[in-house]
Amino acid sequence: MDIIEEIAGKTEKGKQLEVPRTVQRALESGISPYEVLTNGLQKGLEAVGARFKRNQAYIPEVLLAARAMQAGMNVLQPFLTESGAKPIAKVVLGTVKDDLHDIGKNMVGMMLDGSRFQVIDLGVNVPAEKFVATVEAEKSALLAMSALLSTTAPYLKTVIEALKKKGLRQNVKVLVGGAPVTEEYAIKIGADGFAPDSARAVDKAKELLR
Repeated sequence: MDIIEEIAGKTEKGKQLEVPRTVQRALESGISPYEVLTNGLQKGLEAVGARFKRNQAYIPEVLLAARAMQAGMNVLQPFLTESGAKPIAKVVLGTVKDDLHDIGKNMVGMMLDGSRFQVIDLGVNVPAEKFVATVEAEKSALLAMSALLSTTAPYLKTVIEALKKKGLRQNVKVLVGGAPVTEEYAIKIGADGFAPDSARAVDKAKELLR
């Protein structure tokens, strides 16, 4: 098996301990860091993401694949920096105020990170002021927010309104998700996009930034 295919396969299967060693071997054999990333690590993550969309894979498998990719990225990152490879865009990520759920947010963060986005994860229970200040300071192209409770979902609109008041809304795309959130709700509150799961969050992020 080609070593790049091996990296993709091990990433897809969530082989967290094996992926870094295989990435190191690929680099030592002269394969470019960018090829290891795009045709190896990313392909593996995309494969499990595609199976997840078809209900042929489940959340634990996606998490394992994302962690395996992150383990490979830890080896690869210094080489990518040296080669001048740049992230697609900066993304500010967080769960809104009064909401402490983080599994979905973490999955989205890992999938975005694995797809060459620079992710600034603010964590959970994030107030509007922190979202706005970070978007402004980082000049991020995308703000991805989650709300997992029907009681916290309205706060997504609070953040969007805060961006407007600060004069930043036209500079950043807003992507929302979470159990009580639907596409219709996203449109109603003035978000740019909605994603029902982590795999589709990556697709939507790329679509919004084209």
